[in-house]
Amino acid sequence: MRHKVVFHVDQPDHWAHTMQNVANLTTYVESEPKEQLQVVVLVNGAAITKYLDQDGRDVVRRFTDVEFHACHNSMSTHNITADQLPESVLVVPVGVLDLIKLQESGYAYIKP
Repeated sequence: MRHKVVFHVDQPDHWAHTMQNVANLTTYVESEPKEQLQVVVLVNGAAITKYLDQDGRDVVRRFTDVEFHACHNSMSTHNITADQLPESVLVVPVGVLDLIKLQESGYAYIKP
């Protein structure tokens, strides 16, 4: 069965808990051949700054099968440019609209 999930992180202090949820889920699904998973992590609000620290960069590098999105509005608010983000992070114009579109296309919404 194919599952689609978007994890929403908007507060820096929720970053670690969210990434542990992602790790737990992806590890389990890897051990179950009949399960397939598509994961997106949408980051907006103050949590956008997590992409700049070493932990954030390490997480993005570690989870190569996870799509990481960054809200452009949040980046602007926190004076972050696209070239400051880890290479594979996708900048979306509006994080909330990204969440809407993902949910409309069948992604389950998780906000740890």
